[in-house]
Amino acid sequence: MPLSSRARQINPRLGIYFGIFSSLFMAVLLLTLILEQLGIPDSFLRASMLLAPIFMVLVIGLACRTKEPLEYFAAGRRVPSVYCGLGLAITAFGATGLVSMAGIIFVIGFDALCIINAGLAGFVVMAILLAPFFRKFGTFTIPTYLGRRFGSHVLRVTAGALLAVPTLLILVAELQVGLKVAGWLSGQPTAVLVPILVGVIIAGVVLGGVRSLTWTNVASAIVVLIALLIPVAIIAVLLGYLPIAQLSQGPVMREIGRLEAVQAFPIVIQSGFTFELPSEGLHSLTRRFSEPFGSISPLAFVLTTITIFTGIASAPWLLPRLATTPSVYASRKTLGWATFFFALAMLTVATVAVYMRLILFEAIISNIAMAPDWLKSLVTQGFARVQESGARLTSQAISMDRDSILMSLPIAAELPLSFAYLAAVGILLAAFATATATLTTLANLMSEDIVSGLNWRPAKDGVRIGTNQVLLIAGAVFAGIIVLIAPTDPLKLLLWSLTLTGSTAFPVLIASIWWKRVNKFGAFSGIVTGFAITVLVIVTSQSGGGVIDGVLAGVIALPLATLAMIAVSLATVSPTRETMEVLRDIRVPGGEVVHDREVRLMKLKDRSRPKTTSS
Repeated sequence: MPLSSRARQINPRLGIYFGIFSSLFMAVLLLTLILEQLGIPDSFLRASMLLAPIFMVLVIGLACRTKEPLEYFAAGRRVPSVYCGLGLAITAFGATGLVSMAGIIFVIGFDALCIINAGLAGFVVMAILLAPFFRKFGTFTIPTYLGRRFGSHVLRVTAGALLAVPTLLILVAELQVGLKVAGWLSGQPTAVLVPILVGVIIAGVVLGGVRSLTWTNVASAIVVLIALLIPVAIIAVLLGYLPIAQLSQGPVMREIGRLEAVQAFPIVIQSGFTFELPSEGLHSLTRRFSEPFGSISPLAFVLTTITIFTGIASAPWLLPRLATTPSVYASRKTLGWATFFFALAMLTVATVAVYMRLILFEAIISNIAMAPDWLKSLVTQGFARVQESGARLTSQAISMDRDSILMSLPIAAELPLSFAYLAAVGILLAAFATATATLTTLANLMSEDIVSGLNWRPAKDGVRIGTNQVLLIAGAVFAGIIVLIAPTDPLKLLLWSLTLTGSTAFPVLIASIWWKRVNKFGAFSGIVTGFAITVLVIVTSQSGGGVIDGVLAGVIALPLATLAMIAVSLATVSPTRETMEVLRDIRVPGGEVVHDREVRLMKLKDRSRPKTTSS
C-alpha cells in the first residue's frame, strides 16, 4: 500500500490569479475616479467601491469550497510562504490595529511605538521559538497540540475553552470596525448592517474553511496594501517628497517639531505604570509628537511591549496557520514575510498620522480665523469637530476622531473623494480578513477541542466538517449579537485579547518545546493561572480599583503562570516515555508531519480490524 502523501503541489499559477485580481481592483478604482470627475452621484461611487471588491473576494472564498479535511483545516499544506506571510501580517492586528494605530500615533506620537514594536517582536519570537516545532507537529489548533503533546484530554478541552475567549474578543472588535466603515460608506444603520456583515463573513469561509480563509485573506491583503500605499505616495509627491512616503518622515517630523514649539506644546514625562491611550472618539492635540513618554511611562512602555508580543507569538488565529505551509523551512520563511509586510503596513500607518498632523498644524499656524474647506468637509463627514472662537484657529479648538485618520488624510490633502473611499474599503477588507481568521479559529476550537476533545480519533470526514460549519455559523451569529447589545472600544478588545492570549498560552507553549520536565499537570496549572489572573486584573482595572491598566495584566499573570507551571510540574510525576518521544519527534525538522502520521496510522488500524458479520 503506498504511503506517499496525496497532497497536491503548490499551484504555479497563483501569481497570475492574484495579478488578475489586483488588475480588476485597480480598474474599479480608476473607473471610480473617472466617474467622480464626470459628476456621477456620490452614492453610486460609494456603492461601487463598497460592493465590487467584496464581491470579488467572496467569489474566491466560494470557489475554494472543499470536503477534504486536510484542505478544509490546513489548505492542503501547500500555501507558499509569501502568501501565508501576507495573510498573517494583515490579520495580526487587523482593521482595529490599522485604524487605531493611525489615530494613536496622530494624537500621542512616539509612545504608540510600543505596540508596533510588540507586533514585530512577536513575529520574531514566533519564528525562532515556536513556529518550526508547531509546524512539524502539524495540528490545526493550539489546544490539540497541547493535548497530544502532554497526552491529556482535560488539558485539550480546557485550553480550547480558554483560548476561545480572546479569539471571540478579536472577532467582536473587527465586526465593530467593519460596521463603522460600512455605515459611513452605505449610510445604513447598524441594526441593518450587522446581519449583512455577519452573512458576508460566514459566506467567505463556511464552504472552504482554512482553504477559503487563506486565499480570501491574500486577496484582502492586496487591497489593504493598495489602499495604504497609493494615497500616501500621491500626498508625498504633492508635499514635495519622494513617492516612497515612508522615507520622508524625518524632514516632516522636524517641521512638526518646529510648529509644536511655536504653539508652545508642553513636554510631559510620565512615571510609574502610567498607560494612557486615546479612547474611542474625538481628541485634540495637546502633546508633542516626537517627545517620548508623554502618555506612557518608560516602565509601562517596556512592559506593554513584552505583554503584547507574547500575545502575538502565541495567538491561536496566527500560529496554527503555519500548518498550511509546505515544510518547516517554509514556516520560517512565512514569518520573515509576515514581519516585512507587517512592518510595511505599520510604517505606512505612521506616515499617514505624520502627514495628517503636518497638514493640520499648517492650517492652524496660518493665522486663519475660519476653518479651511477640507476641515469643514471632515466635520461634515463626522471625522472632526471645530469650535471656532477668537481671531484664529487653535489646536485646542480642533478635535479629530481617533479611528478616522486613514480616511481623513485624502480629504485633508484635497484628493478626490474616491481615495477616501479606497481607504475605507481597505479598512473594511482588513476587518473581513481578520474576522474570518478569528471566526475560523473559534469554530476549530469549539469543534475540534471542545466538542471532540475527549477523543483522539477524528470523526468521519462529513461529520467533522459539518460540525465545524454549524459551529462557525453559530459563532458568527453570537459575535453579531454581542456587537449589538454591548459595543466596546475595539482597541481595548484587541489589547485585552493579546494580553489574555499571551498570559494563557505563551509560557506553556515555550515550556512544551524547551523544557523536558514540564508535564500535563504543570501545563494545566499554567494556562488556568495565567487566564484567571489576567481576567481578574482586567475586571479590577475596569471597575476603577486596579493599580495597573488591564493591558498590563500580563506583567502579573505571565510570571505567576510560569511559576505555577514550574512548581506543579516539579511536585508531580515526571512525563511519560511516550510524551518524551513526542517531544523528540517535533525537535527533528525533517520527516513526516506528526499529526498526519498519527491520523494515517489510526486509519490503517481501522482498516486492518476484521469486520464482524451477523449470522
